[in-house]
Amino acid sequence: MSELNDYLEGKITFEEFERRREERKAKNKDEKGEVSDEEEEEDEAADQEDPVPSTSKRCARETRKRQTETTEEGVSPSVQRAFASMMGDGLEECVDEDEEDEDGKMEWKAIGEEDGDDDDDDNEDDADADEEDEEDNDGNEVTPGDVFALEMELNRENKKMMKERRPRSKLPRALRGLMGEANIRYARGDKEDAILMCMEIIRQAPVAYEPFSTLAMIYEDQGDMEKALQFGLIAAHLNPSDCEEWVKLADMSLEQDNIKQAIICYTKAIKYDSSNVQYLWERSSLYEQVGEHKQAMDGYRRILSLLPPSDGEQFMQLSRDMAKSYYESSELPSAIGVMEEALDRHPELVSHECVNMAAELFIANHQHDKALEALVKFCGIVLKRQEKEETETADQTPAQDKEGEEKKEDSEEEKGKILEVVIPDDVPVDIGVKMMVCLIHQQVFKPLDPMLTSLMEQSPEELGDLYLDVAEAFMEEGEYNSALPLLSALVCSERFNLAVVWLRHAECLKALGHLEVAVKSYSKVVEMAPLHLDARLALSTLQQQLGRPNMALEALEPMYDAETLAQDSSAAQQELKLLLHRSTLLHAQGRTDDYIDTVLTMLSMLLKVAMVRAKVCVVSDTSSGVKHLKLIKVSCNKLMEIDDQEAAYLDVTGKTSVLSRDDWWKLLLRCLAVLCELKRFTEAELLVDSSLEYYSFYDDRVKRKELEYLGLSAAFLDHNFRKAYDYIRLMLMDNVERTQLWNVFNQVTLHSQDARHHRFCLRLMLKHPDNHALYLLNGHTSLVSGTFKHALGQYMQAFRNQKDHPLHSLVVGLTFFHMGCQRFVMKRHPLVVQHAKDSTTDQCADHQEPEDQVKKLVKFMTGPGQADPGFSFLWRYVDLRGHCQESLYNLGRALHQLGLIHLAIHYYEKALTLPPLKLEGIDDDQVDLRREIAYNLSLIYQSSGNKEMARHVIYTYCTV
Repeated sequence: MSELNDYLEGKITFEEFERRREERKAKNKDEKGEVSDEEEEEDEAADQEDPVPSTSKRCARETRKRQTETTEEGVSPSVQRAFASMMGDGLEECVDEDEEDEDGKMEWKAIGEEDGDDDDDDNEDDADADEEDEEDNDGNEVTPGDVFALEMELNRENKKMMKERRPRSKLPRALRGLMGEANIRYARGDKEDAILMCMEIIRQAPVAYEPFSTLAMIYEDQGDMEKALQFGLIAAHLNPSDCEEWVKLADMSLEQDNIKQAIICYTKAIKYDSSNVQYLWERSSLYEQVGEHKQAMDGYRRILSLLPPSDGEQFMQLSRDMAKSYYESSELPSAIGVMEEALDRHPELVSHECVNMAAELFIANHQHDKALEALVKFCGIVLKRQEKEETETADQTPAQDKEGEEKKEDSEEEKGKILEVVIPDDVPVDIGVKMMVCLIHQQVFKPLDPMLTSLMEQSPEELGDLYLDVAEAFMEEGEYNSALPLLSALVCSERFNLAVVWLRHAECLKALGHLEVAVKSYSKVVEMAPLHLDARLALSTLQQQLGRPNMALEALEPMYDAETLAQDSSAAQQELKLLLHRSTLLHAQGRTDDYIDTVLTMLSMLLKVAMVRAKVCVVSDTSSGVKHLKLIKVSCNKLMEIDDQEAAYLDVTGKTSVLSRDDWWKLLLRCLAVLCELKRFTEAELLVDSSLEYYSFYDDRVKRKELEYLGLSAAFLDHNFRKAYDYIRLMLMDNVERTQLWNVFNQVTLHSQDARHHRFCLRLMLKHPDNHALYLLNGHTSLVSGTFKHALGQYMQAFRNQKDHPLHSLVVGLTFFHMGCQRFVMKRHPLVVQHAKDSTTDQCADHQEPEDQVKKLVKFMTGPGQADPGFSFLWRYVDLRGHCQESLYNLGRALHQLGLIHLAIHYYEKALTLPPLKLEGIDDDQVDLRREIAYNLSLIYQSSGNKEMARHVIYTYCTV
């Protein structure tokens, strides 16, 4: 048989297998007659010593093991018999060749060869019969199909054997004796030595499960259940196919209240025995205990698939329990699926309870047609429909066919119209009510009259829930007139005089237009359930519609206290909804102070963590005689510290999820606008500071920029110029070329009297050396501080960039005047007055005489041929600016500063006769310089002793 083994192992081809087989058959024929009985025995012994692998596996001495015995190569007796029958030979029985063999292997003697040399019986008759069989089988050839069939059979047997084969021990042979000795010591009670032996075995063979199993039993006997469980788990993981061991470990885990460990053990047991219903049931029960609803339901579904048809009652009970659990966890489709499967698999076991539950699930899922079908099918309810004669025409045109298809649905509905419903007497009233609900939702109202009359005859004290189901069905379909009698009967009862019933009663009255009565019903709901938000909102809306704004606001009074709002997120969400409606009503009624109180309450809930970081809180203020809320700045020790601000921020975000981020943003902007209208700029500033500490607003660049602008405006209007400077400084660093920001910066620095901006402008000049605004600002700073040379350098830079700008000529000329007015200066007169340029000769005729005097004075003081730094820039300013109140006033001031009084008076008086400039967006009074001019003139008159003229000028132009 060596050629067969070689072929099965893939060592030779099929052609080589046939060739060797033919050679062996021929050789056996030649040697058959010469072989004696003794030689046959020797050959038999030699065959047993042949190196060809044995075709049988170790047979156990016990009957259970003999039923599953296989060969070493995985060839079972059935395969051997199949091969022997294909070859035409017999199969010897299995004998125990060596009982004391260490591996306990049992070998089959041999598979009979086709020429009969394997069968060696003691009698000659059997030998002759074998010879005849050989001669008969000589002509039988083995086909490739036979070999393929043999291979398939071997493959199937191999797979079967692999499934049934027990896991081989990983304990080395050298340690098996020590393991047996440890077990013996344990049996004798010498547990300490047994533990030491097991530990030694573990040290040498850590993957063998036997010592761990023995240690688990030892510690269990000693009462150390924790160690017993740990060693048992290790043994089970090393020998995972022992399901009983896993179940035992699960029980031990449950004794130690370790449910998760028990679940893992049952999962391991189910892996190797997936059809064990008990394991699945126990694991699903444990999943329910730990709250793993989905896993528990998945286990129960597997149990349903494994239950045989004979366990129908258990199947139905489990299906009802699963449907109830699914329904309680809001998994309505899954609950419906379980009940549908139960109704389909065991229709003969369907009870009224099952039908009632299935119908309730279908109705809850708005599948009223399926609910109606189930009620009719399993409860014996008869639906009598209208009979309609069918008229068919043999010859119809295509157009008629098309019209018939379009009207097919309508005709079917008319044909199937329900006229009467016959309900057996044994059907419970619950099922009858569900039938009514299904008919109502299908717009079938005619058969309902007798059923509704029968229901109304019953006492609402006993069947109030059924009354409510039918009334709600009528309301969902818009049949409020039909629902109102049922609800009126319920609200008059003692048992069902509940808030939910009054709410349905109020909704029904509101839909019918009975607003006054509906208000009473809603008031009853609010009285019985003061935390019902929908009832409060509906009552407020009705009161507003009835022209009772104060009562509408009373319905929207706060429902929870501050402590409850801080702990309960659902309460906070309901409170926010109520406050939102209240703020809308207050804003519509023009009650701005109350509106601010409501909005500040809402924003304080959103900005709770941000206000702590900004050191802002909301307090009550009764200074005006009425209690209102306001924002104040507090110190750190008066604020409640928040350890984990990120977690608190997420908690606040969850509570305030009623409004979207954009809605909160609009609410914040509206609140800031109202605060500014009420001149509460300080609170607006604090609210902006808190909003900038809120992550959602700060991370949005657009919102952050808008908040900064609002904060700048609020701080400026609140005269908090130091805070305004912080805002404008950040804005200028982002956009240094924006002129409007520099104008605001000038206003802030002008009012703040703070010198911080000097260094800021100098540092900014290093980054932006070509910025025109910085030239002027640094020049102004140097001019004010008395460093005129530095100021002149900055002004000249601006003058070179924009020579035609009148302001640049003015500031350069003024700088020269200031330099000339210093106490210690060389060449004082050339700095102030030098040769006037010819460009001044085109002045108006009215100015010709004073100007000539100025020129003559210049020539007298300096002599000819020198430049005129001061007056040349000043005349240039007048030329560029034109003859107006501003230019003449500035020229008069320069002459006044130099002591040229008679010339200054001339320009002051000329400026008084001119009107102020017209500037867009600015009042004339703000740019009118007549008060300043008159005051300077009065000073001149007073110094010259003309007090009457000074008083005249003051009374004429400086009166308030």
